[in-house]
Amino acid sequence: MSGTPVDIGMLTGVWQIDPAYSEVSFTVRHLMVRVRGGFTRFSGTITVGDEPARSSVRAEVDTTSVDSRNAERDEQVRAVGFLDTKNHPMASFESARVGRKDGRYVVEGQLMIRGAMHTVAFDLFLLGVETDGSGWVRAGFRAYSRISRSQFGVTGNVPLSGGRVLIGDTVTLEAEIQAVKER
Repeated sequence: MSGTPVDIGMLTGVWQIDPAYSEVSFTVRHLMVRVRGGFTRFSGTITVGDEPARSSVRAEVDTTSVDSRNAERDEQVRAVGFLDTKNHPMASFESARVGRKDGRYVVEGQLMIRGAMHTVAFDLFLLGVETDGSGWVRAGFRAYSRISRSQFGVTGNVPLSGGRVLIGDTVTLEAEIQAVKER
């Protein structure tokens, strides 16, 4: 929530994520390049209070909807060594604290993947607030964080020579969100 001057009164309220105009994605290293993927089904609610500490975020991602633009890779990501979507079809995030740090907003909360829950902090940016042609107020947000996939039990990998592995442990999570304010 930085960079765009917005009257806090326009933001205060409850917002529903509009999946038609939003994206939840990830990036991970494969050999020497980054591979990007995302999820096509997700939902969430953003509640903005009159100050950051009174704000919250709740989101769910259908992990079975993973899409990396490669069907074979998507099946591997759904498998037991990775997201294990048969036993864990949902990932979720629930904020515990929203605050400012070093001139930016940070949303800290519990991220659950494969049933493992850990505290994760997302950097958050407000991209703007506009009223659409139908009179709905919409806000754009961008959030990102880096996690260790092995910390969440996502351990599938292939060993390579020299002690290296095929897939990196650090995953960048990113959400580009357009949310609609409840009337």
